[in-house]
Amino acid sequence: MIEPSMHQPDPRTQQDALDVGDFVYAATGARVRRLTMPDGTHWFPAVDVCKQLGHTNSRQALSDHVPEEHREIIETVTGAYGLSIPAGREWRRDLNLIDLQGLILLVSACTKAECAPFKQWVAQVIETIQREGSYTLEEAEVQPTGPGTPVAYAMPEQVAEAIVRLEERNLQADEQHAVAQHKSLALQQDTLETQRTMLETQRATLAAQQAIAQAMERIANRLDTLALDRPAPAPEFSTQPTTESVLADWRKRLSVTEDVWTVAVVIAPVLVEEGELRQPLEAIAARTGLSVHRVNECMRMLRKHACIHPQGATVEGAPVYVLSPR
Repeated sequence: MIEPSMHQPDPRTQQDALDVGDFVYAATGARVRRLTMPDGTHWFPAVDVCKQLGHTNSRQALSDHVPEEHREIIETVTGAYGLSIPAGREWRRDLNLIDLQGLILLVSACTKAECAPFKQWVAQVIETIQREGSYTLEEAEVQPTGPGTPVAYAMPEQVAEAIVRLEERNLQADEQHAVAQHKSLALQQDTLETQRTMLETQRATLAAQQAIAQAMERIANRLDTLALDRPAPAPEFSTQPTTESVLADWRKRLSVTEDVWTVAVVIAPVLVEEGELRQPLEAIAARTGLSVHRVNECMRMLRKHACIHPQGATVEGAPVYVLSPR
């Protein structure tokens, strides 16, 4: 055991000779949770310690390496001092705890490289006790002042070096994490800039497509106007057309929809009998029951497929249509 100091304080106010957080950090390579009781004893969640030491089955590790007197459940430990279980869902009533000796036993059974310096120090302590009969920590060069203050002890060299190496490793990990975050942020910014460029390109493409569509519509309207203004030669048929022959010919020229056929049935007899169609669109719409706009679309379809042909306009401005030659 560690030889008590000549300046040993009262057990009710006794403090650890070594900071228990640093002590456990050097032993396990990690900062683990702990409960410190009013008498100064420390208890650690077995799951935390086993996780850091590489024990995949904490119950089996406790059964193999830690005697029952060095392990308890949190409800029993806190209840012995009339304390409540710490708040937080990770502190369960049935959580297994181990004391400091149990932690050291688990560390001694661990094969992780991080535990080697601590285990070497433990071996040195045992060897020193066997050889000299006791082991005494060196007192720190700077001692706290004030009445009743405990003696400060220097951290054993092996433990201090282990802590330094762990802190250096953590600093390196933090630096690498910071670099990775910086690279990730830069990548996200590049991705965002690329998305903005793509969006601007899509907007420009859409604007160009709209401009082309508007230009094509103006050209189509202009061609229709020119076609209405330009007189066309009278159609020449090899034989005198009839309403039936005209409609049959139109069926061959285009896929006739119901509306187009309705308009065709109305205007075909007029074209055959009078040789031309001078009725305004409103009159055709009234006879077919269709809107003027729809009649205009149907007439455009008949013109497109060379069923009828514009030939000037009436005095009132209505277009004049004749049959296209077959």
